[in-house]
Amino acid sequence: MALRVAVVGSGPAGSSAAETLAKAGIETYLFERKLDNAKPCGGAIPLCMVSEFDLPPEIIDRRVRKMKMISPSNVEVNIGQTLNDDEYIGMCRREVLDGFMRDRAHKLGAKLINGTVHGLDIPTNNIDPYTLHYADHSGGNLEGEAKTLQVDLVIGADGANSRIAKAIDAGDYNYAIAFQERIRLPEDKMAYYEELAEMYVGDDVSTDFYAWVFPKYDHVAVGTGTMKVHKADIKKLQAGIRARAAKRLEGGKIIKVEAHPIPEHPRPRRVVGRVALVGDAAGTVTKSSGEGIYFAAKSARMCAETIVEFSQKGDRIPTEADLKVYLKRWDRQYGATYLVLDLLQRVFYRSDATREAFVEMCSDIDVQKLTFDSYLYKTVVPANPITQLKITAKTIGSLLRGNALAP
Repeated sequence: MALRVAVVGSGPAGSSAAETLAKAGIETYLFERKLDNAKPCGGAIPLCMVSEFDLPPEIIDRRVRKMKMISPSNVEVNIGQTLNDDEYIGMCRREVLDGFMRDRAHKLGAKLINGTVHGLDIPTNNIDPYTLHYADHSGGNLEGEAKTLQVDLVIGADGANSRIAKAIDAGDYNYAIAFQERIRLPEDKMAYYEELAEMYVGDDVSTDFYAWVFPKYDHVAVGTGTMKVHKADIKKLQAGIRARAAKRLEGGKIIKVEAHPIPEHPRPRRVVGRVALVGDAAGTVTKSSGEGIYFAAKSARMCAETIVEFSQKGDRIPTEADLKVYLKRWDRQYGATYLVLDLLQRVFYRSDATREAFVEMCSDIDVQKLTFDSYLYKTVVPANPITQLKITAKTIGSLLRGNALAP
């Protein structure tokens, strides 16, 4: 028998899974609803992703080496002096990154289907196939042609509003909204953002995350992340970031407005039967940084590697228990990172006083090194105990000064 796997969604998660499976010679179908989709997202990727996922330099628009953290009272802290010459945060446009990863998976043998999956028939036993119902758009029409496909395994990489998650009753999660405007700036203003990204904190720009100005190829992305999902609230926060960054955005022209849901924590069930969820569909976005691209791709690759291993490269059908090994490995490797970032968000994003304390703390070199290392290389880097103690003392000091420890 030859194992057949359907991967639904071809963002960084779906494409990574499909590439890993296709490389192992497994029959892989990769579904994508819109092949030119440009997902609204900050588009920042850590250095380790560039090497781990063999990303070519041309898909990275900007290499950010400087970061400004801007407090509610507009105190600016420059971060980035701890970076080596070859270290940077990559800034990508999602249509470019996603297109590259999807094409690569396709070239390696994944069968790319331009279709919308709208239904999944679930078998009553461990061996019968799953049947996907989808609209095939390859003819160029929006309605598409109704088709079905039978497979042994399904990977849901279809984002926060995952239909695969609904089909397997994976349970819901809270989500935040990322809203951003792409703004084309005059040349002199664009030069300021050459290798600089800005993060703003404060109740005026986001009540529970941060707002950003991130440089792209020929524009900046200006946006906010928030748990408040009402349009009026989002508009108010976006007006807040526009006001805070007004001087730097003078003469800018909005070229695109976009919004997207961001999961706030993992779904209750990420593997059900022979269906596994990865990336946003599983809820792999981190707290406090709201970062998801690397973790989406990594979770999908780990899931696909588990399938390759337990199917003996496609010779047997893995079971639910086999697929759950991917979750055990994932939680073992990244559980601590998620806990730390969740804690940071609870402590520092509670009020403007705690945010002032947070920004003040970011001016410290030890804190910067720890933060950048953990971001660039995706480990909660265990600094030596002395540094750790210093950081803890500084954290408490900053919080006390900002009266931020008051309940």
